[in-house]
Amino acid sequence: MSEEKTSLFRSEPMALTQLYIPLEIAPQTIAELGELGLMQFNDLNPKVNEFQRTFVNEIKRLNDLERKLRFLISQADKAAVTLQPVDPLTPYARTRSQLEIDQLDTQLGELEARIEQMNTSHVSLNKRFLELTELRHVLRETAVFFQIAESRADEIAVGGNTREDSGLLANQQRESMDPGASGGHTINIGFVAGVIPRAKMGIFERILFRALRGNLFMNHAEIQELIIDPVSDETVTKNVFIVFAHGKELLNKIKKISESMGATLYPVDEHPDKRRESALEVMARIEDLRHVLDNTKAARRAELSRVAEHLNHWSVIIEKEKAIHHQMNKMSYDVNRKALISEGWCPKASIGAIQYSLRAVTERTGTTIPPLLNELPTTRTPPTSQRVNKITNAFQIIVDAYGVAKYGEVNPGLFTIITFPFLFAVMFGDFGHGILVTIFAIWVVTNEKTLAKKKWGEMWVILFGGRYIILLMGIFSIFTGLVYNDMFSQSMTLMSSEYTFQYHNDSGKWIGSKTSTYGFGVDPAWQTSDNFLIFANSYKMKMSIIIGVLHMAFGMCLQVFNHLHFRKPMYIILEFVPQILFFMSLFGYLVFLIFFKWLTYYENTSEAPGLLNTLIYMVLSPGSIAMPLFPGQGPLQVFLVFIAFISIPWMLLGKPLYELQEHKRTVGAGYAPTSHGTEQAAMLAEQGEQAHEESQEDDHGGHGGKFEFSDVMMHQMIHTIEFTLSGISNTASYLRLWALSLAHAQLSDVLWEMVLLPALTSANAFAIVIGFYMWFTMTVSILICMEGMSAFLHALRLHWVEFQSKFYGGTGTQFLPFSFQAIFEDQEE
Repeated sequence: MSEEKTSLFRSEPMALTQLYIPLEIAPQTIAELGELGLMQFNDLNPKVNEFQRTFVNEIKRLNDLERKLRFLISQADKAAVTLQPVDPLTPYARTRSQLEIDQLDTQLGELEARIEQMNTSHVSLNKRFLELTELRHVLRETAVFFQIAESRADEIAVGGNTREDSGLLANQQRESMDPGASGGHTINIGFVAGVIPRAKMGIFERILFRALRGNLFMNHAEIQELIIDPVSDETVTKNVFIVFAHGKELLNKIKKISESMGATLYPVDEHPDKRRESALEVMARIEDLRHVLDNTKAARRAELSRVAEHLNHWSVIIEKEKAIHHQMNKMSYDVNRKALISEGWCPKASIGAIQYSLRAVTERTGTTIPPLLNELPTTRTPPTSQRVNKITNAFQIIVDAYGVAKYGEVNPGLFTIITFPFLFAVMFGDFGHGILVTIFAIWVVTNEKTLAKKKWGEMWVILFGGRYIILLMGIFSIFTGLVYNDMFSQSMTLMSSEYTFQYHNDSGKWIGSKTSTYGFGVDPAWQTSDNFLIFANSYKMKMSIIIGVLHMAFGMCLQVFNHLHFRKPMYIILEFVPQILFFMSLFGYLVFLIFFKWLTYYENTSEAPGLLNTLIYMVLSPGSIAMPLFPGQGPLQVFLVFIAFISIPWMLLGKPLYELQEHKRTVGAGYAPTSHGTEQAAMLAEQGEQAHEESQEDDHGGHGGKFEFSDVMMHQMIHTIEFTLSGISNTASYLRLWALSLAHAQLSDVLWEMVLLPALTSANAFAIVIGFYMWFTMTVSILICMEGMSAFLHALRLHWVEFQSKFYGGTGTQFLPFSFQAIFEDQEE
C-alpha cells in the first residue's frame, strides 16, 4: 500500500476499516491499539443499553476493583505513606490476563478487609481513648471546683431558694464564684459533670439558666489539650463543666439538656480519696491504650507501605482494562466464530503501523488465528484528523475552538501559524515589550520537559500549552516594534534621520524637510515632532485597512481549493467570482487609493482628497468627484460600482438556479429526490442508489427530505445579505489594529513620562530604584499581561469572524482515537 501524503493544509486521508479479532486475544489486541492510539472504534451496538452489553459484568468487576484501590490510596494518604509514581505507558502497565485479574481481585479484597478491620479497631480504640482523656480532664478540673464549692455550700443552698437572680448569670456571683460548688455539706444538693464542645458553651449556659430559673450553680474550664475526633479525625475544642442543683428532677432535667446539646456526662465521686484513685486508674489505662493505638497505627502503616509501590501500578492496570472492555462493548460479538467484529476510522498513512501492531500481538500471544484488518469502501463522511506537533498543536486548538474542519476542508491552522502572531504584533508592537515576551517564551521552551511537570494552576497550563504561540508573538512584536521604531515608547536611532530641520521665524517652529527615504521603519525624527500623533494615526489606520482587505481576500481565495476538492467547480463561478469581484471592486479599490495617495506628493496637504469621502460618494454619486486623484477616476469608479451591483444578483440567483437544474437532472436519471440537491449528484451518478442511501442515513440520521427550491433560495438570500453587509463591517473591524496599537503606545508613553522619567531626573539613587521598580512592575502587569491578553482576544476575533468565515465551515467531527495516553492526560486535567 502506498503511503498517503499528509500535511496541515487539509485533514489526513481517512479509511474505514473492519477488524476481526479472535475472542481469546481480544484484550491484548485492543490494548496494543490503545498504546498505538491510531484507531477510532465505531459503536456497532448503538441501540443496546449499556447494562445489556456483552462485557458489562467485567466492567462492573473492574469498577469494584477501582473502588478498592481508591480506598487503599486514600488510606495511604491519611497515613502519610508515599506512593511510588508510575508512567502509565510503561511496559509494566501492560494488559493482564483473566487469571492475573482474578489474583489481583483476591489480593485487593484481602488487603481491603485487613485495613477495614484495623480501621474499625482504631476507631473503637480512639473512642475509648477520647472518653478516658475527657474523664481525666473532668476529674482534674472538678477537684478544683469541689475545693471551692465546699466553702460556699450554705450560700449555694440558700441562694437557690431565696433569690431568683442569684444564679449563674448574675454579675456579682460571676465575678466572685470562680470555679465550683459542692453538694457535700447539704444533703439535697447534687451535681452533674461532663464535657461539651466549646462552641456550644454559651448557649448551654443560657438554656440551663432559663430552664431551671436560676436554681443552679455552674462552673466550667477550658481543656487546653488538643482532642481528636475519632470519627472525622479532626481537632475539636471542648470545655469541662459541672452543674450543682437541688433535687433529682432538676438533675434529670440538666442531664437531658446536656445530652441534647452534644455533651458527654461522666460519673464523678464526691469524695476526694475516691476521685484521686479514679484519676490514677484512668491515667494507667490511658497509657496502656496509647501503647495499643501506636501499635495499631504502626501495623496499618506497615501494611500500606508494603503495597505502596504497587498501588499506582494497579490503578493504571485497572484503568486500562476498563478502557479495553468499553471498546469491546462497542464491537459485534460473533458467537459461532468466537470473535469480535469492529469497525473504526484510522488515517490511511497509519494502516501499515496498525497491521504491524496486529502481527506483533499474534507473535507475542502465539495464537494460530491472527486478527484481520480490512479496508472498507464507504461514502460516509470520516472524522477530521489534523497531524500536528508540539509547535502547531496550540494553533490548531485555536482553530478547533471555532469549529472542527469538515473532512477534506482547507485547514486555517496552517495560515494561523503566521497570521495570528502577526496581527497580535501589529496591535502590541513594541521592541522592548517584544523582547520581554520572547525571553519568557524562550525560557519556557528550553525548559519545557521540566516545566511540563509543574502544577502551578490552570493559568500556567494555558501559558505552557501556548508557549510556541507566545514565542512567535514575541518575535513578531520585535519586528513590528522596529517598524514602528518604538521601544518602551522611545524612538531608536538605528540609522541617521533623513529629515533636515530649519527654524521658521513666522511660525516659531522647526520645520523638517525630507531628503530621502528612511532605511527601515519610521524615521526617529517623527518621535519628537508636534504632529507625530496625527502621522501615526493616519499611518496605522491605512495600514490596518490594507492588512484587513488582504487578509479577507486571501480567505476568499481559499474557497477555490475547497470547491475543487469537493468536486464543485461550478461553485467557483457562482460563489467565489461574484464575492471576490464585489469585495475587490469596493475595498480593493480603497487599498489602491491608499497606495496611490502615498505615492503622490502634495505641496499642500490640504489639497489631498479624503479617501473615506471618496469611497462614500463613489456609491452615492458615481462619476462625480470633487478632488480627483488621477485622470479617468470617475469612469473607473462607475465601472467598479457597476461590477459590485452586478455581483449581488449573481450571488443571489446563480447557485440556487444551478442546484435546481442539477436536481431536475438527478430526478430525470431515475434517482430519488433528496435534501442534498446537487451536492450529491455526481456521487449518485458514479456510485448508484445504495451509496446514496448510505450517505443519506449518515448525514441526516436516516431522515431524507424533498428538494425545496424556496428553502435553498431563502438560505442563499440570507447568505448574500450577510456577505454584502459584512464586507463593510468586517473591513471596519480591522481598524482595531490601529486602535489597540495607538492605545498601547500611548499607555507606554504615560508610564515612561509619569513614572520612570521623574525618577531618572531626580538624581536620587533611592528614587531611581523605586521608580524603576514601579515602572517595570506596571509595564509587565498592565502593558504586557493585560494589554497582551486584549490583543490576543482581538486577534482571535479577527481570525474567527473576519478570516475564517470567508471559506471555513467548521462543521466536521473530531477524530478521537482510542489512546491510553489521551485517557490518562484527561484524568490529570
